[in-house]
Amino acid sequence: MKALLRRILRYLAFEHGRAVGWYKRFCNPGGDEWAAWLKRRGVLYAIGEHCSIQTNVTIADPTYTRLGNNVRLTGCTLFGHDGSVNMLNRAYGLKLDRVGKIDIRDNVFIGHGAIILPGVTIGPNAIVAAGSVINRDVPPGSIVAGTPARVVGDIDRLVARLRQDTARLPWADILARRDGAFDLALQNELDRVRIPYFFGGDIGSPPAA
Repeated sequence: MKALLRRILRYLAFEHGRAVGWYKRFCNPGGDEWAAWLKRRGVLYAIGEHCSIQTNVTIADPTYTRLGNNVRLTGCTLFGHDGSVNMLNRAYGLKLDRVGKIDIRDNVFIGHGAIILPGVTIGPNAIVAAGSVINRDVPPGSIVAGTPARVVGDIDRLVARLRQDTARLPWADILARRDGAFDLALQNELDRVRIPYFFGGDIGSPPAA
């Protein structure tokens, strides 16, 4: 019954406009599913393969936004325009314009709360830290953070450090058996090791007085 209801709601969304709002509200898609749906509908200028866009991402000007392959957006905001221009046009009797593309290349992660301003290119192979404000291009292979954002590291060094750190984890052998980025069959086993490691004692035990 739930599967049938979901199909009906999807049909209504596709056929009667306001498709984005209907789909997000009633179908509750995950990031991969939402990105695939936006791609099928042609909402953005372009979306590559294996992208993930959480439903709390705001893309103010999708027509001016292009995503490459393996782009992951989490709770960020992308602006392809400067809204203050509308106020200036009315105040000064002008017809100014200030818009720009947002071009996110392959293998980019943008963290929660980041704001991307118009006219920038990000990556390829880049990470934008949570809460950052991007007002200029992000160089390939870099990690940026801050307001406005600046380069604070590079991807190759981060990957090398994470590989070493992961190899030392008590659950490294479980990760090695995992199928893909998330393996539901192994998640309970991972939690049984992780939780006592994080908090000490048995799973679900209260903190010591």
